[in-house]
Amino acid sequence: MGSGKVTTGSAPFDFQGKRVTVAGLGVSGIPAAKALHARGAIVTVVNDGDDARSREQAAGLEALGITVRLGDGATLPEGTELIVTTPGWQPGKPLFQAAAEAGVPVWGDVELAWRLRGPDAAPWLAVTGTNGKTTTVRMLAAILEAAGLRTAAVGNIGVSLLDVVLGEETYDVLAVELSSYQLHWAPSLRAHSAAVLNLAPDHLDWHGSMAAYAADKGRIYAGNQVACVYNVADKATEDLVREADVEEGCRAIGFTLGTPGPSQLGVVDGILVDRAFVENRQKNAQELAEVSDVRPPAPHNIANALAAAALARAFGVPAQAVRDGLRSFRPDAHRIEHVADLDGVAYVDDSKATNTHAAQASLAAYESIVWIAGGLAKGATFDELVAASAKHLRAVVLIGADRALIREALARHAPEVPVVDLDRTDTGAMLQAVTEAKRLAVAGDTVLLAPACASMDMFTNYNQRGDAFATAVGELRA
Repeated sequence: MGSGKVTTGSAPFDFQGKRVTVAGLGVSGIPAAKALHARGAIVTVVNDGDDARSREQAAGLEALGITVRLGDGATLPEGTELIVTTPGWQPGKPLFQAAAEAGVPVWGDVELAWRLRGPDAAPWLAVTGTNGKTTTVRMLAAILEAAGLRTAAVGNIGVSLLDVVLGEETYDVLAVELSSYQLHWAPSLRAHSAAVLNLAPDHLDWHGSMAAYAADKGRIYAGNQVACVYNVADKATEDLVREADVEEGCRAIGFTLGTPGPSQLGVVDGILVDRAFVENRQKNAQELAEVSDVRPPAPHNIANALAAAALARAFGVPAQAVRDGLRSFRPDAHRIEHVADLDGVAYVDDSKATNTHAAQASLAAYESIVWIAGGLAKGATFDELVAASAKHLRAVVLIGADRALIREALARHAPEVPVVDLDRTDTGAMLQAVTEAKRLAVAGDTVLLAPACASMDMFTNYNQRGDAFATAVGELRA
């Protein structure tokens, strides 16, 4: 059970007898409620939903003595002294407005995990950005493991930080993926070093504006000890570093696909090199790995590798471990995943490209493409994406609810590119899309699923969409 008082790098918070409201059930809400209850807090969980799944989860918590209110996530329980929220709850919800009026602080699950760390807890190497977070964090963990360090890839990647912080296993360092939602509710977080990979419009319905979204991303740099890693090609990330309040001696470290300057990592003649964590960085560079060690060696994935390497080097990892870690890394499914070669045409699944920024990076990786795109646009526009990618397009096959937005952008910026518009939103449309793409492709082309849209109009998630693509390609081979 413990005494209830938690002392970490943040101000101590004595949970014993405190009335804490947990906003939301699910992956992070339930562990938070249990952890708070175990430390003597009087916990009430509020949840918008009141379905069978929620009632089952509530019963498990109520058996421990935790109060659960289903179907009422708007009202602030009387006497609440602290709210701990799951990441998806928007800041504008009435519950948080009531909390602000009452002077009640709001923490996210990441803030709670940070506050519950023990005095000898592992430092965090943290990563955020619009795209590439999960890949970079997994690359970072692979590099740290290659250096013989006890580590884990945790956070928004799907492994609860609370579970890791409160678990029995000990670590030397953690590779932590953080979303803008999580960072919004994590005021005390202070990472050893952190990276913002890129910034592009996303989740603006949640944050309210691009400025607010960027500001929440920038929170990851607050209090950094050794390195703030930024993308030289994305000035907005460097601006966040300039605005950050960091510990004395913390350095700004850039990564670039070009030749690096001092205090940067970059690429020279197919070699990933470090001019940041070397002696006499004005003149010297350290070879880390070859571009061919990065899989797949698409430009945006090389950028991910450089960011991971920068964080690892900030933690003192030797150059050889960077190379060995990148060589051992295998990307997750549906991230520029090569599915098959048929008649000289490559079929590539990048279903994870759920926004225009990710799709543009994917399209830039191939010379001649038959592009399968479409789905739920989430308020996105496609002119910039199409204009930047037109030179790579042999043809386009459109699916999904908002495909007309892409078709109109193609008409404006790539009118000569053939377009097949499939007026279907059923899951079987993927087979027809792949069949049409096969008809349009010639040897040397890549048929690329990079939808630039969310999947929920046709599929449960982007994983199911990618699986449907792979299944359809398999049927072509049969």
